[in-house]
Amino acid sequence: MNVYVAEILGTALVITLGNGVVANVILHKTKGNNGGLIAITLGWAMAVFVGVLASANISGAHLNPAVTVGLAVIGKFEWLLVPGYILSQLIGSMIGALLVWIIYRQHFDETKDAAINLAVFSTAPSIRNAQHNFTAEFLATFIFMLTILLITKSSNSLGSLDALPVALVVLGVGLGLGGPTGYAINPVRDLGPRIMHSILPIKHKGTSDWQYSWVPVFAPLAGAITAAVFYQLLLTS
Repeated sequence: MNVYVAEILGTALVITLGNGVVANVILHKTKGNNGGLIAITLGWAMAVFVGVLASANISGAHLNPAVTVGLAVIGKFEWLLVPGYILSQLIGSMIGALLVWIIYRQHFDETKDAAINLAVFSTAPSIRNAQHNFTAEFLATFIFMLTILLITKSSNSLGSLDALPVALVVLGVGLGLGGPTGYAINPVRDLGPRIMHSILPIKHKGTSDWQYSWVPVFAPLAGAITAAVFYQLLLTS
């Protein structure tokens, strides 16, 4: 398996399990209906754990263009590989969204609220204000990226448990900062599934809300780059 296939696989697993828990909680007539925020944040943390576990030894488990670009900005990743990584992550996110739709198709059909159906695929703000929404996503990603960079690797591998710290960071960000925007903190987590929402034959489908889509793409990129530069400054101070 090469690095690009690993990024596709890892990102597909993250989105399948992450968007899958959202579907299980909010779509009608599911076993997990009304499971609430805790179920969603725990589900996303486990989704990241599985995605990192599947790809870390091959590609480094970026699974997020913000992480890829942030690392490249401070010289921790080759710019030559950045386009391929981002494309792989986007493809993986679209595959994951497709799998969620296939698995929950009957429940999409039962859910007549178009906004709920869209929420399975992409994020949306609790209170729509572009400046505040951008700031919330920027800061959530800044904290996520900075914490990832500050994680100290053990001299002895813990095997599969090496993926746990990143999952716990995602859990903490989700519980603490997920309220305003749904904490995309990853451009393809939102963009890939939003693309799939726009093209899939969903029975009760409204708009894909492209008007908001720039926030969960550009705010995480800006937050991760800023965090990476800040981390570099900390090392040199």
